[in-house]
Amino acid sequence: MRAARLVIAMIRLYTYFRSSAAFRVRIALNYKQIQYQPIPVHLVRGGGEQYSASFGERNPAHLVPVLEDGALTLTQSLAIIEYLEETHPTPALLPGDPAARATVRALALSIACDIHPLNNVRVLRYLKAPFGIDEERRTTWSRHWIAVGFAALEQQLTRSGTAGHCCYGDAPTLADCCLIPQVFNAQRVDCPLEPFPTIRRIYDHCMRLEAFARAAPAAQSDAE
Repeated sequence: MRAARLVIAMIRLYTYFRSSAAFRVRIALNYKQIQYQPIPVHLVRGGGEQYSASFGERNPAHLVPVLEDGALTLTQSLAIIEYLEETHPTPALLPGDPAARATVRALALSIACDIHPLNNVRVLRYLKAPFGIDEERRTTWSRHWIAVGFAALEQQLTRSGTAGHCCYGDAPTLADCCLIPQVFNAQRVDCPLEPFPTIRRIYDHCMRLEAFARAAPAAQSDAE
């Protein structure tokens, strides 16, 4: 009798190389050494592949990332990373102490909720039409809101006394998963980073780590 084969379903990640939200999840997957299948979804070509009917069945909000783990489909990058943290607890992306965990979550949310939403593709597209705002002014918009958010974040990092090589201590956390993609966004719009030395130092350190380098936009199969 032929022995039954054990089939292990690989995690699938619907991603776009330039999406900072998808970038966060790629970092977490790499850091935890979780194998996954990336499925590119081009957010610009042909008006955006995320608006196809098939993708809409996976995420009615028409946003990446989407993670599929067997029968489970998850959206929202921070919820996905928290799921990975609970199902693959080591290496940890959240500290064990409740106060420390709350601090890391606050840093992550300040990026994911206060900075990123003002600069994502659909917001910038809406500024273009119907408001007719040209590319130069849209870029100025992005620089302004990134700089405002980074100014607050820089103070949080320096005043807390808990930042080390990373946002909290010397090991990557959820906060770093959010920060590094946002710095990439800042660089894309030529937002000056000189006023934010702590953020720059953390970015330089994290990008020397394999998990972050392999998650970077230029390292993705759909990079342009």
